[in-house]
Amino acid sequence: MDDTSKQDSTHSIDRRSFIASSLAAGVALRSGKAEAQAARPSSRPNIIIYLADQFRADFVGANGQNPSTRTPNLDAMAARGTNFTGAICNQPVCSPSRSILMTGRYATETGVWHNARPIDPSLPTLAGELRKAGYSANLIGKWHLAPSTEAEGGGRGYVKPEQRGGFLDMWEGANEFEWTTHPYEGTIYDADGKEITFKDEYRVDFVTDRAERFLRQKHDKPFLLYVSQLEPHFQNVEHGTGHFVGPKGSAERFANPFVPNDLKSLPGNWQQELPDYYGCCEAIDKSVGHLMKVLEEEKLANNTIVLFTSDHGCHFMTRNEEYKRSPHNASIRIPLIVQGPGFNNAMRLDEVIGNINVMPTLLEAAGLPVPSSVKGKSFMPLMTKPEARSAWPNRELVQISESMTARALRTKDWTYCVLDVEGRREQEFAQKYVEYQMYSQAADPFEQVNLAGRKEFRAQAAELREELKQMMQAAGEPPAEIVPVTHYP
Repeated sequence: MDDTSKQDSTHSIDRRSFIASSLAAGVALRSGKAEAQAARPSSRPNIIIYLADQFRADFVGANGQNPSTRTPNLDAMAARGTNFTGAICNQPVCSPSRSILMTGRYATETGVWHNARPIDPSLPTLAGELRKAGYSANLIGKWHLAPSTEAEGGGRGYVKPEQRGGFLDMWEGANEFEWTTHPYEGTIYDADGKEITFKDEYRVDFVTDRAERFLRQKHDKPFLLYVSQLEPHFQNVEHGTGHFVGPKGSAERFANPFVPNDLKSLPGNWQQELPDYYGCCEAIDKSVGHLMKVLEEEKLANNTIVLFTSDHGCHFMTRNEEYKRSPHNASIRIPLIVQGPGFNNAMRLDEVIGNINVMPTLLEAAGLPVPSSVKGKSFMPLMTKPEARSAWPNRELVQISESMTARALRTKDWTYCVLDVEGRREQEFAQKYVEYQMYSQAADPFEQVNLAGRKEFRAQAAELREELKQMMQAAGEPPAEIVPVTHYP
């Protein structure tokens, strides 16, 4: 080869090298830009958790069990998104259930195994994890995860920043909302403790107005917004159990409504309280519809996950001396409807899902890692992977406090509950339990016949007993003895 040929060959090789290196650089640059864009907080979905306190799952019309309920907006949400009809709470009382929702841990692990206890500040929370990824974390309404007395460093109203579980951006709430407000007047507090008052406006509408105000603001980062309504929870009173207060005229509009089958054969106060409860649920539905409209108007709807749920249900004093704190479906079944990116599947799933699984699910939906300490599991695979549905355990541990120290196992087929053998109510754990209640979900979904102690079900009870003991230990509880009951109560 002559010098000219060598030179041309060298130039050709150089040109090829340059083109190749340029292409590689371009790919790397584009890849880098793509990675940077993917990592940018603004590319992540906004998240709204809308929690309606003490809202029964069967009071959502889309769940097809209640002809009197009026929830067209929740029904539309269920039609667009995914309706998890087998959802339950892992502790049927306000503070413990909320602590589970925020941490993906059991109530005995969060420190909030009883109402009005502060959440363990060392635990990762949904708000904290999202803020680390560039989100703002914002709350409007009820918190109930700070100490309830000034002697403990807390109170019913203002909540100190270190007690907010990571909600360190906009804060407009009260620790015990049911005591600082009433249905048509009250006070909440901003991040600095300044009072925000309302009067002559229904409480649901007031909270909705504050949420709309937030959504219409300019947002330069993705947001988590926790809209925590009190309704349909009863209004607390100083003495007694409290009463439900719907918008004015509710009692007349919902007179003689449908009575759920789990209530109608049992004594309780549902006869007096159901009409206003229906009114409260209708007000919540209108609120949800209004905020959905705001999302559309602000062009936020396509990139916002909206999750509607409750912290527990309501049995209207049919199972114990108040409204919840029992293992029955009326207490533990909750609505769980999700729409938005990753959830718009027009799908209904009936797997048994505890609210312990909400926190890791939302982190996965946002493309974020789940802390290794979290006990809950994301249920996102249930929507896309048939093998995930077949492998889903369909069993949840329910811890019960205040009315009794009890533990329950809820599966698709059974509810199995054990009670502290000494009958104590204010214990975090018990060392010894006795079988207390057992219901067949297939044969008796309204839980009218307690099978605990029936001879023909002892083999099934023994199997459930061992499963429950294993789940209790997996939740970090000390080993406990469960005594079989041998008589039919």
